[in-house]
Amino acid sequence: MYNAPVSADASAGESAPAEMPEAELPCDDSNERLRRAHLHNGQAEATALFASYFALAGVGAALLVAWAMLDHGDLTRIIPWLGAVVFAHWWTYRRAVEAGSAAGSRSVRAAAELRPVVEAVCLAAIWSSLPVYSFAMNPPGIQVVIAGAMGALIVSAIALTAVPAAAVAWIATMTLSLCFAYWFGNPSINPKLAMTIVGFASIAILGIARLTRWTYGALQEMARIRTQAESVRLLLREYEHRGVGWLWQVDSENRVVYISSRMTALLGRSTSQLIGHSLPASLGGNSALGRTLLARQPFANLEMELRTRRGARWISLAGDPIVDMAGQFQGFRGVGSDITEVRKTQERLTNLANMDVLSGLPNRGRVRQLLGEALSTAQATNVPCAILFLDLDGFKPVNDTFGHPKGDAVLKSVAQRLVKEVGDAGHVGRMGGDEFAIVIKDAQGRKVIENLADRLIAAVACPYQIDKVEIRIGVSIGCAFGPIDGQSVDDLIQKADIALYQAKNQGRGTCCYFNAEMQSVAEHKLKIEQDLAHAIGAGQLRLLYQPLISAADQSLLGFEALVRWHHPTRGVVPPTEFIPVAEETGLIMNLGDWVLEEACRAAASWPEHISVAVNLSARQLVLPALPATVSGILSRYRIQANRLELEVTESVFLEDTPGSLDVLKRLRALGVGIALDDFGTGYSSLGYLNKAVFHKLKIDGSFVREAGTNKETVAIIQSIVQLAKSFRMTVTAEGVETADDFTRMRDLGCHQIQGYLFGRPMDFERATELVHGTQKKLTA
Repeated sequence: MYNAPVSADASAGESAPAEMPEAELPCDDSNERLRRAHLHNGQAEATALFASYFALAGVGAALLVAWAMLDHGDLTRIIPWLGAVVFAHWWTYRRAVEAGSAAGSRSVRAAAELRPVVEAVCLAAIWSSLPVYSFAMNPPGIQVVIAGAMGALIVSAIALTAVPAAAVAWIATMTLSLCFAYWFGNPSINPKLAMTIVGFASIAILGIARLTRWTYGALQEMARIRTQAESVRLLLREYEHRGVGWLWQVDSENRVVYISSRMTALLGRSTSQLIGHSLPASLGGNSALGRTLLARQPFANLEMELRTRRGARWISLAGDPIVDMAGQFQGFRGVGSDITEVRKTQERLTNLANMDVLSGLPNRGRVRQLLGEALSTAQATNVPCAILFLDLDGFKPVNDTFGHPKGDAVLKSVAQRLVKEVGDAGHVGRMGGDEFAIVIKDAQGRKVIENLADRLIAAVACPYQIDKVEIRIGVSIGCAFGPIDGQSVDDLIQKADIALYQAKNQGRGTCCYFNAEMQSVAEHKLKIEQDLAHAIGAGQLRLLYQPLISAADQSLLGFEALVRWHHPTRGVVPPTEFIPVAEETGLIMNLGDWVLEEACRAAASWPEHISVAVNLSARQLVLPALPATVSGILSRYRIQANRLELEVTESVFLEDTPGSLDVLKRLRALGVGIALDDFGTGYSSLGYLNKAVFHKLKIDGSFVREAGTNKETVAIIQSIVQLAKSFRMTVTAEGVETADDFTRMRDLGCHQIQGYLFGRPMDFERATELVHGTQKKLTA
């Protein structure tokens, strides 16, 4: 009766977690079995608690009945009955105590669900057997004793409330036995007495049923709590055993109460050396942990470094305060984990994110961080910092000529030379491509920075031996000082970039330091860029046309289209001011398309023998689609391709833009004329004259003006004319302003003449008048 039924899984006890799959929570069926096991264990423990009371009540009532029947009963029946009752109660008591002990030690074995009910019925039957049998033979006084004893035993069912079915079975058996005894002992039972028995039994049953329901409910809630606790215990064991982390607990004085073996192994100390000692002290006296524990608030991700026999290790702690039912603080419990490898991975990722892979130097993002730190220090200490921007001169041809592997090798060598020269004075970084930056924390001595810049320029200029190939490059430097030149990182970078641009314009291989004048120039350039972008679509641009004259008969051959900008507030903006800005910013593409469109529109209204020449920028030749654009414009205005002449300067070969020669060849294949403008002004491009690209050479006006006084200039012009003839090219002399200039150029062999002598650049209307012969003189 006292062996509360439990599931077979309950006997697994401590071994159950070992078979649980990794990181897997118990399933619903397992939880239900575990809950029922805890419920039945609770029933067994509760029943064992009242086992002595129940046994004493049964044996005491039996002794009372036996004593009452001693004078009128048969001892041969009384003694065996009394012995059977005593033995049955002793046996049930022993089983209840054993079951309760087993439940407390998690070793309760499975039992049949109906066993407690059967045991309760059998015990009640044994007890009531003799009283029922001899009830009618005894006088009324003894019958009252028997009825009272059985009534008391009905009430003793309170000891079975933990097992409701057994309690009901006990009460029912005793009640039926008592009724049966009265029925056979006195067939004409007194209705009042019957009502009394039934009422007493009913009250007992109802009261005990209520108590049973409450007790059973309490046991179920206790079982649920124990199940949850068991699940948590299993998960925590899984957490420790699988190497995920470790557990710890301290008391209200921060002394260690529990700590996992994995943590003791990490510290290289035994558990006994840690239990009872301060946790912060055991972990190296970490002040952050001490302050956190004193705050008595939940915390997480508290990282700290430990010095262990295995070297430095990083751990992360999380914990929650323990508060008892009375609201008193009892300590902390929490988890911890070794995050050393995580920290190393984070450091590697951080280094990768801040490092340029090719050179091993800090990348653009890291340079900004370093500059920000240096600027903050400078603002706090009044000791200026500096940022140097470096751009390699002549590096692009290295890649184009020798290939990117050698170009990369040069960049690595440059990085090494820069680091060697800078030393501990600053940080060298690579901004990308062939651009580097140097952050100097202490730039108080400007002379020191100037000397450093000179050393850097000299170091970079030294030849590079890459796979037995000697490569030479240079470097230009722009420098800005913080917080003098800028109060923010972006501001300083912008100022250094402006200074670098100035260094490039000064001939390269120099260092320029930012000043207010540079800022004004940069702002003016920016304003030009913004206004020019608006001017292209706002009708502020106009084309002027300068006549091109035959040297043989002074007839009109065509015009050169020259773009002019009429700014609404600044007036006429010179081409020398806005064309370079357009080339730098990429606006030259839109500007060039507009010029081509307008020039062809004008040519479409002139006779077929009149041509038009348009200047092309080297930047326009970057576009592979340029020939298609030109072809489309020619088709749109229905003019012959040979009426359009495109002029390029020798700078196109200095730029050495990939594909530029191919674009020129495709344009020439359309039938468009290609003229080499300003020939002989400085760049060696003779190798391109035999590529069957150019049909005309234009002699720069400086040669024309000097030819009257300088015999060497005349010889140069003669050489150019002879060279052009050998390639079957036409020669045009520019800048002819006097009749003597005209006669001289004609006599030297120039085929065409262009200059103020025959007309200044004029608008479309005046050019049209000139074409149709309405203007009688060419010189206005």
